[in-house]
Amino acid sequence: MCPDCEDFARTVLLLGHLATYAETPGADAAFVEVVGPALAVSLPEPLPGLFPDESA
Repeated sequence: MCPDCEDFARTVLLLGHLATYAETPGADAAFVEVVGPALAVSLPEPLPGLFPDESA
C-alpha cells in the first residue's frame, strides 16, 4: 500500500473509532471535540479522480 494510502486508511479508521467512542455513555465530549477536527485536518489531500468532478 502506498504511504499516503496507508496514512489515509489509518486516519479514517481512527475517526471511526472516535465516532464510536463519542456515542458511548460517559464519553469525554471535550476530547471528541478536540481530537475529531485534528484528525480530519490531518487527512491527506485525496488523490486526483477519487471523487467525481462536482463542477459538471
